Amino acid sequence: MHGYTGKSLFIDLSTEKYSIVKTPVPLIEEFIGGRGLGVALIAPYIRYPWDSPEMPLIFSSGPLVGTASPTSGRISVVSRSPLTGTVFDCSVGGRFGTEMKRSGYDLIFVQGKARGWKIIEVTSDDVKIMDAEKLSGKNTEELSKTMGNTYSTATIGRAGEKGVRFAGIVFDGHYLAGRGGLGAVMGAKRLKAIRIKGDNDIPVYDETELRRAREEIMRLLRASPSVFGEFGLSEFGTAALVDLIHVRRMEPTENFKRSYFEHSHSYSGYSLKTLFNPRKTGCKGCPILCKKISPGGKVIPEFETVSHFGALNKNSDPEAIVEANRLCNDYGLDTISTASTIACYSEINERWLTPEELLRHITLIGERKDIGEHLSEGSLRYATAQGVACFSMSVKALELPAYDPRGAYGMALAYATSNRGGCHLRAYPISYEILRKPVSVDRFSFEGKARMVKISEDMNAVVDSLTACKFVFFASTLEEYARCLKAVTGRDFDVQHLLKTGERIWLLERYLNNLNGFSGKDDDLPERFFKEPGFSEGKLTIPPIKREDFLDALNRYYRIRGYKEDGTVDKEILDSANLKDLPSSEDHYSFPQ
Repeated sequence: MHGYTGKSLFIDLSTEKYSIVKTPVPLIEEFIGGRGLGVALIAPYIRYPWDSPEMPLIFSSGPLVGTASPTSGRISVVSRSPLTGTVFDCSVGGRFGTEMKRSGYDLIFVQGKARGWKIIEVTSDDVKIMDAEKLSGKNTEELSKTMGNTYSTATIGRAGEKGVRFAGIVFDGHYLAGRGGLGAVMGAKRLKAIRIKGDNDIPVYDETELRRAREEIMRLLRASPSVFGEFGLSEFGTAALVDLIHVRRMEPTENFKRSYFEHSHSYSGYSLKTLFNPRKTGCKGCPILCKKISPGGKVIPEFETVSHFGALNKNSDPEAIVEANRLCNDYGLDTISTASTIACYSEINERWLTPEELLRHITLIGERKDIGEHLSEGSLRYATAQGVACFSMSVKALELPAYDPRGAYGMALAYATSNRGGCHLRAYPISYEILRKPVSVDRFSFEGKARMVKISEDMNAVVDSLTACKFVFFASTLEEYARCLKAVTGRDFDVQHLLKTGERIWLLERYLNNLNGFSGKDDDLPERFFKEPGFSEGKLTIPPIKREDFLDALNRYYRIRGYKEDGTVDKEILDSANLKDLPSSEDHYSFPQ
């Protein structure tokens, strides 16, 4: 079995038993791996609450993981979100996916709830479920020092232990499965950490052809200004986007009241490089090296983080932004939801926090103390409790990232239609609308955006299932990765076949959300974007979005997808995507024997 180990590890924390089973070949053929395989496996359990012992937490790798395919060191983590209630996956880097494959497993499927805190240790020879009471209450920095770097690790901090709805899982010290609260799912199982290492080789069908496919992708990457250019991702990390989004006047400012922040230059990619002199690092098997770490060990934040702890909170202090990122990583908190929830709090209370107060509120959230107890529920629940739900800048309760949709209408549609909530990475139309790759489109028009978003959603479902990094697709295409996939597995793939697989994954996610009550009523944006302009100065204006144009585009998207008028999935469409024998709203399955 090339590209796969053929084995999956199932762990029941309630009984502290595990079993090793064959990775289901029919699911691999239909869903590839990673996100797709994880979503297919969670389908029978999706009606359970997120904190039920029956709700799985799945760590799923793809066929390219551990091979020479560029950016193939990622893994998907899949469960149901405590924040949104939707089926949820996070694609995360580091070396956990590679070590899991090398230890002999395509995926790890965790169910149950331990009687006390546990750590799972996985090697090529053994699986251990060990007591971790001495580790409870520790944040991730201390955990990393305790556990060392011999193993790759997945850990939660106190935020995950205490059930903060946007707690993340921290991999290898500073790579986060951040969004959606999967760290709280891990905490609900009393699972403090997983550590893993392996020494097996990953079987590849044709090493020579894989080398050729890799060389073609590397050639395209080296020719891409967005990736390896003077101001690209490799040089500045994702903070390279700060200046670009600033110039486009679409940086969320003061909880999205405005789309322009006068002081964003203080935390641009260039400024952060000048201030902290970081070195380049990155995920296992990635040539881009977009992660930046200072000589003193400070992790330089991603674009979303610097923008949201900067402009969104009316803060221009780069030292405070870097410290905010460190605190979130230490507690295991999603930086986007943390910053957005604090900005929501500030707007409701009509006072923006000082840098010192901002950092204190992060700690309060991580500890669930004082006002942090309320903010730890996320911006929508907090704002609703205050009687002003409109101040939560979220879709399906997931706080929006650092691209103001008034400045990019494809992104507006993508936020609304995303299966996991307000997310830029499901379709990532910013590539078309701002980076103008692979083609340039009018960012202030919905013309053609419904089909563009649909195709991009399908493509990214494939990327997350391979599992690869979206940044490589600023230069490469699915055509090159189809060659990699064939070289690794020996099976024939073409772009249309892969896109059809992506569509199947997307429709299954949508159907699972439908089972939990989600429909077209949830595919909407906060009212602010339809009523208030983002920016107006000189010839450049960022006006409100016209609601009728947005709804027309949404309806076109539904027709292209084959949804019913109410936004639910039609059985005929499910059948055409080869999605059969699906769970009903009454189905629950027990732990596989």
